[in-house]
Amino acid sequence: MCIRYLGFLLLICLPGILHGQSAPQSCTAPNLDGGFFAPKLETYLHGAQLTYTCNSGRVPVVRGWWVTSSCQNGKWSHEPQCIDEKACFPPDIPHAEHNQDQEHWYEEGYVFRVSCQKGYEHKDRIATTTCSNGAWTIQLVCERSSSACGEPPKIPHAVIINQEYQDLFAADSVLHYECEEGFTVEGVDTKKTIICISGNWTPAPPCRSTGSGSTVGVTNGGHTTSTQPTGRGSSSSSGGNDREGGLQITTIDNCGRYPRVSNGDVVERGPLFLKYQCSSFYKRVGPQKVVCYSDGTWSPVPTCKAAFCEVDTADYDQLENAGVKFIGDGQKVKLKCEKLEWYWINDYYSEVQCTDGRIRLGKCCSWVDGFRPDC
Repeated sequence: MCIRYLGFLLLICLPGILHGQSAPQSCTAPNLDGGFFAPKLETYLHGAQLTYTCNSGRVPVVRGWWVTSSCQNGKWSHEPQCIDEKACFPPDIPHAEHNQDQEHWYEEGYVFRVSCQKGYEHKDRIATTTCSNGAWTIQLVCERSSSACGEPPKIPHAVIINQEYQDLFAADSVLHYECEEGFTVEGVDTKKTIICISGNWTPAPPCRSTGSGSTVGVTNGGHTTSTQPTGRGSSSSSGGNDREGGLQITTIDNCGRYPRVSNGDVVERGPLFLKYQCSSFYKRVGPQKVVCYSDGTWSPVPTCKAAFCEVDTADYDQLENAGVKFIGDGQKVKLKCEKLEWYWINDYYSEVQCTDGRIRLGKCCSWVDGFRPDC
């Protein structure tokens, strides 16, 4: 008796459970204008399928001259429909972000505009295509930007933070990294960041051991420098090429550990010298070659000075605010200008040049096929 009363109470108190277990709904026959379908029924059970085609001058709303649609709990998986054969289906453009909401089709004359994903740009600067007689007038392409960077070089004893892995990064991307426990970046003002500038990553300040062990660094392009304490002697860079006391140049083995040059590498080793080269976006100041003296000291070493400009577009009224841009020394780039309301040309840019750390902003001009007709 108690069990029967308990069952009755459950039926009263839990109607939601019973509703959730109700059978899936069936679909009514579609109203297909300009075509026909089979099988021809008044209602279709959940999971049932129909096939339809369209009359001359019309095509199904999805690709194919005959297509199927299935009943899914009272709704068709796509509503059967016949459209004008001159309409177009959405173009397939890899690495594109469509500005318009994606629909099943576009009527003739529709102008389709796309934006490329970060790190990609429009091929031949073409961003629109038009639906004409069932096809698009131009096949749009988003190609890799020449100013984008690939996967950054591995930084020994470090890991990139706050950024998921990807194999392509847009220009001006800034990545932050953290050093492994027991390693640190030297210098109070040194930032643990790398920046994508004109297709290359800036060198990463290396994570160095906080103990007396080896030091490891990385430079642009993935060339790794590892300097180990070897031999005897001092790593001091004091002294000049003219030595007092008759000291002579001797083999580099007598000076022990090679001098470290921040953002630079030893690119050539001879019996009597080391040759240094600065990383991309850095310029050498001082001697290119370093020698070892007989008292175990090195001749003066070069320094690598930053050779790029940092442009905050928000600081310039004529430029469209696009954040901070980085330009290599001696390079020219086009930065987009604020478009005037009455100006009909979309491609409106200023040519910006970086020279010895100084920025030169050119006049805002229209660019048509590489030419500036109004400059």
